Order: sequence, then structure tokens, then C-alpha cells
Amino acid sequence: MAQDPYQYFRLEARDLQEQLAKGVLELEKTGSTPAAIQRLLRLAHTLKGAARVVKQREIADRAHAIEDAISPFREVTGGIPSELVEALLKHLDDIGARILALTQGEVAPASTPRRMPAPDKGVRTVKADVAEMDALLEGVSETHTLLNGLRAAGGMATQARHLADLLLEQLAGQGGRQPLSDPGRALETTEELRRRLGRLERDLGPSTEQMDRELNQLRDAAEQLRLISAGALFASLERTARDAAQALTKQVAFDSEGGDIRLDAYVLNTVQRALVQLVRNAVAHGIEPEAERRAAGKPPAGRISVNVARRGRRIVFQCRDDGRGVDLDAVRRVAVRRGLLAADRTNLAAEHLVGLLLRGGISTSDAVTEVSGRGVGLDVVREAVEQLGGDVTVHIEHGKGTSFELIVPLSLASMEVLVVEASGSAVTIPLDAVRTSMRISAEEISWSSTGASIVFEQTAIPFVSLSKLLYGIRHDSDRTWSAIVVAGAGAAAAFGIDRLLDTARTIVRPLPDDMPVSATVAGASLDSEGNPRLVLDPDGLVSGARRDGASKLEPAPSRPLVLVIDDSLTTRMLEQSILESAGYEVDVATSGEEGLESARRKRYALILVDVEMPGIDGFTFVDRIRADPALHDIPAILVTSRAAPEDIQRGRDVGAQGYIVKSEFDQTHLLRMIRPLVA
Repeated sequence: MAQDPYQYFRLEARDLQEQLAKGVLELEKTGSTPAAIQRLLRLAHTLKGAARVVKQREIADRAHAIEDAISPFREVTGGIPSELVEALLKHLDDIGARILALTQGEVAPASTPRRMPAPDKGVRTVKADVAEMDALLEGVSETHTLLNGLRAAGGMATQARHLADLLLEQLAGQGGRQPLSDPGRALETTEELRRRLGRLERDLGPSTEQMDRELNQLRDAAEQLRLISAGALFASLERTARDAAQALTKQVAFDSEGGDIRLDAYVLNTVQRALVQLVRNAVAHGIEPEAERRAAGKPPAGRISVNVARRGRRIVFQCRDDGRGVDLDAVRRVAVRRGLLAADRTNLAAEHLVGLLLRGGISTSDAVTEVSGRGVGLDVVREAVEQLGGDVTVHIEHGKGTSFELIVPLSLASMEVLVVEASGSAVTIPLDAVRTSMRISAEEISWSSTGASIVFEQTAIPFVSLSKLLYGIRHDSDRTWSAIVVAGAGAAAAFGIDRLLDTARTIVRPLPDDMPVSATVAGASLDSEGNPRLVLDPDGLVSGARRDGASKLEPAPSRPLVLVIDDSLTTRMLEQSILESAGYEVDVATSGEEGLESARRKRYALILVDVEMPGIDGFTFVDRIRADPALHDIPAILVTSRAAPEDIQRGRDVGAQGYIVKSEFDQTHLLRMIRPLVA
């Protein structure tokens, strides 16, 4: 097969042409700046030089014409004439047509026809970011360096084998019949062999591990290169909206979102055709003329937005406009007139009428124009989505606009993820869905009939264990959790995890169609060792938390809460240890004043209080809680070194239910005294 003389020129020229077109549209929207004009001049100059190298004079001449047209605006800041924009775009259209005509072994004709042959479908090309290519090449060089080190280690292994052979001969003696004649020499050989093997082990271990890391990074980099940013769609779609609006004398503003999502080139190429038709339809049928919009209280310029987002195991391309909405009555009339709908079935629901539109053959335009009127636009949309195994949904608000969603299965996509551990397994969650990470104590978890919840940004959100949601493993709720808050499904939820592991950029792969899988799973990725790792779907996670929250944690049985008040650290720790071992929950305070504050904040089942303390002593403390209507019924036990009968009687007088002398302290007696008081 003859070598293709334009193989690399086509890729470079197409990229330069697209960058020029995007830059010209930016000039029209935001006005001219010296920096913007200088960038366009550089792009045009590069394209001109590349075209001359491959003897494409017409393309070079068009690029030179672009230079001539924008050079007078080098030092201009502000708006530029609309005639200049039109001229520049015309030059770029001609360049694009000529690039498309450069099939293998064929030179573009001097007079460019408007209908050009489609590029060979057997050739799949992907544009690579220069920084990503540099990273890939750097990884290749690093791995090659490591490989050279392994070659040196291989020579050392050969030397070690030679020493082993020599040692074997010395140990065996001549022919295996003579005893060892020189044990000292054999020992030296053994020591040398040990040293060489040790050095070989030291060299091989780190080199092998580093090479493994480098190869994993190379694999990830190579996978990234076959993906394209969804933002590559937006420039051509904006141009489509602009041209259609000018043809119909309408004003249109275009915006986009989700351009950082990287997807398989085949998906983007297929969806692009459908989105072009949707944008044209939005301008032709949705966006009203300026006078009509003003009368409806709308801005004079209609707005069209194209958004790309992940939704579980699918990618959603949304095209939305703020126009009048699809005229369903007109659809009914045209469908009846063309025999696509029986006259007695005109009461069909909106979704059925939209289905008729997607089948093709229906147009609500009064005349055929370059933009609309033939009834084939939405048919193209349906075919493109069916080709990808996806679906189309339409939402219509009369007088407010129309939204089309193209929902296609995930093939390959790149995303930033948070790696977390749940029950010993590492799973990943799209990083853009993670609102925050936090520590949550048992006291911060509220319980109701619908399950557990926490307060996040002044709103109650569900809280569940990720292990239970994924694997059915139950956890005692009476613990402190590491947790993440995930946004999805129009809400948010918190998920208890074992720990945070890492953040990473990963390639998400679809799961087999015949594999039964939970709605919480979006796909799978590979870790650094090539093992599969689940990628979780934020929408599925939040929906699961809201649906099954009541069963995600096992509420721990409530434990009696006891307050220990003592200014002695030893006594406090001893009593706390005894009580917690017996199943009680314990708070401590170091003074009577601190104890009163605690008792007013929480409801205690029992209070143990020392008698001799600075400030409020134990007798005074018990006397005060008996006088407080909110605290008067809490049992209290005095613990003191004072054993005089009058002290014990004073304890009874102030209302203490028990009196324990420290010198006679007995753990069993203490617990036997407490048990009936907290029952």
C-alpha cells in the first residue's frame, strides 16, 4: 500500500482549524484583545507553513488570508466587525472542506465542492494532549532505564551461578570420591556467593517494584490517550447554533458544562451528529424571534445549553433551550395529515407524540430552509442513540423550553475518584460527588423510624454504613465513624467508612451486561496491581441510603449514663473503669461546679460524687440537685474517706441514696448498690 502523504497533516490541520474556529467565535462574543489576536495569528501561520510543506497551496492561501484579515486588529481591544467574523468563518469552512477531501493518495481539487467524501471509517484517530504525550514518553524512558539495570542484575546472576558450580565441585571433591581438601577455600567461596546473592536481591527487589509502578502508570497514560474530552464537542455545536441563528435572524447565546469528562472517541463522534441536529432544532423550533420573546418577558437572546454528565453506568448528554417548547398540537396535525396517526387517536400523550417526532417524517416548519423543514433531524438523533444502545428522553415545558437527554451506556470514561476502604475492600467514588469527609461520634447520630441521620450544613441527611449498603455487614452504631458526604439523586447522604485511602484519576470500565449488579455500582477500574475495583454511583448511593437507611446500622441498646465527680484523678479513673467494664457509659467531672453544669446538659441515671472537694463539696452538691426540679430525682452516691457516723447521717439528710467509704471500697459492693438505683 502506498504511503499516505497527508497522514499527519490532516490531524494537525484539523486541530489548527478547530482552534481557529473556536478563537473566532470567542472574538465575536467577548471582543478583541491583543493576546487573542496574536494567538490566532500564530495558529494561522502554523497552518500556512504546514500546508506549504505538503504542497496544499489553497489551504495555505486561505490561512494567509486569515492572517491578513486580523493583522490590523493586533492592538485593538473591544468589538470587531461582524463582516470580519463572517469572512474568517468562511475561510475556515473552506479549509475544513479541503482537509476532508485529502483522502489517501488524493489531492484536493482547486475548486472545492460543497459535498465532500466522508473520511475512511476504518481509520480511527485520537488527538493527544502534548503534556500527556510527554508524560507517556517520560514513563517509557524511565522504564527503559530500569530495564538496563535489570540486564546488569542478570550478569550478576550468571556470576553467582558460576560461584555455586565452583562451590559444588569443592564440596563434592574430585569425582565425588575424595574428601574436601581445603575447607577454608570452600568457606570463602560460600561467603562470596552469599554476598553476590544478597546484592542481587537488593538490586532486583526495588527495580522490579519500580518497574511495576512505571508500567502501571504507562498503562493508565495510554488509556487516557484514547479518550477525548467532551469539551471537544462544544466549539462545533456553538458554531452550529450561531450559523442557524443567523440564517433565521434570531439571537442565541450558547453555554456548555461537563467538558472535562473524558470519553471514548467513538461515543463522542456518534453523539456529535445527534447533538448538531438538536441544536439546529432548538434554534429553528424552540427559540422565538426577538419580538415574541420580549412580549413573553424573556431576554431577547435565546439560550441553548449542552451539558455532559455521568449518571450511574451511563453518560447523559443534555441539550436544553429556553424557547417556546415543542408545539405538540402541530405535531398531531402533521402526523394525521401524513397518515402517521389515525384521526381518532389525537389524544395521545405527549411522550407518544415525541416518539413520532423521533421516528422522522414530521416537521412543524411551514417552509423548507437550510436549517429545518424536512422532518429528518430527530430521526438522526434516534439512529445515533440506538447505534450506541442508549435512550432519548424529552421534557417539554410550554412557553419555557425543551430538554432532550441522550442517555448512552458507559464504554470508557476517565474521572477523578476518591478511594475509600469499607470492610477491608477498597472502592472508589467520583470525586466531584464528594462534598466533604468528617469524623462522626455516636452522639451526633440521630435515630428515628426512618433510620439514622446526621446534621450537615443545617440539614438532616441519611447516615448509613457503606459496608452494610454494599456487603450486608452490620456494625454497632455506638462508635466513632470516619465518614464522607456524597451528593447525588438531588440530595446528599453520609456514609460511614473504615478509612480514606487516596485520590486518583482512573479509567472506568463498564460491567458485563449479563452481570447482576447493584444500582450503587457504576462500573469498575483497575488498581495498581491490575485487580478490579468497584466504582460507585453517587445517585445509586444516595438513593440506597434514603431507601434502606433504617436497616443500615444496628442501634446499640441504650446504656445507663453515670456521672463521676472527684478531684482525684486516680479515683475518677478507677471508678470509670469499674463502671464501663460493667456496661455503663461514664462521664467524669473534676469539681462540684463542673458536675452541676454536666448534670444540666445531660440526663444521668446516677451520680457518684466525692465529699471533700474544693468549692462545692459532695454534701452541698447533693443538696443542690435535690432542690432542682429537673435533677431532684437522680440517684446520688457519696464516695469519701470520712467514715464518722455523723458524716454518714449528713449524707442521708441531704438525700444521698448511698455512702461508700474509700478505705472500705469494694467493687462488688459498689455495683450491687448501683444496680437497683439505675434499673
